[in-house]
Amino acid sequence: MTTGGDGIPERQQRRSRLADLDCFSGPSPRRASTVTSIEAGQEQLLTARREFAVLLGEFRRTAALVPLDEAGDLWSAEQNGVRWICAFSDEEALARFALARGEGDRGWTYQSVLGARLLDVMVPLLPGPAGVALDAGSTDGLLFPPVAGIVPDAVAVDLGGFNER
Repeated sequence: MTTGGDGIPERQQRRSRLADLDCFSGPSPRRASTVTSIEAGQEQLLTARREFAVLLGEFRRTAALVPLDEAGDLWSAEQNGVRWICAFSDEEALARFALARGEGDRGWTYQSVLGARLLDVMVPLLPGPAGVALDAGSTDGLLFPPVAGIVPDAVAVDLGGFNER
């Protein structure tokens, strides 16, 4: 026991564990790793968005091959309530698709259409939500879904739902 200058014993202050926690100057190691992983995830998302924007720009500037159906319309398919115009980067990709469908023995009529025309003109003509599937069925295939920034806003589906046409 210690005494003050007047000889009266001083009472020792007992520190609580909460007081010990309060002395940390930064985030706890667990919090720091969570923040770091969130920041890393955000950076990955930004990188993926930039890469997709580059692919979208290339698609918009490039002509794609779109097979025609029996009626002479652009060939499309519906999946999960979305109509997809099927486009192909070249004849080889279209041939692989035809073979995968078991239709490699028939002739496929197709039209060359600029990607921007598919997204900006053809998609809005289809009933309901629609997008473009490039090289469908391949490992390198891409989807250009009916969302703002890809198709015209008037036909884009956002988190609030489908904008009626």
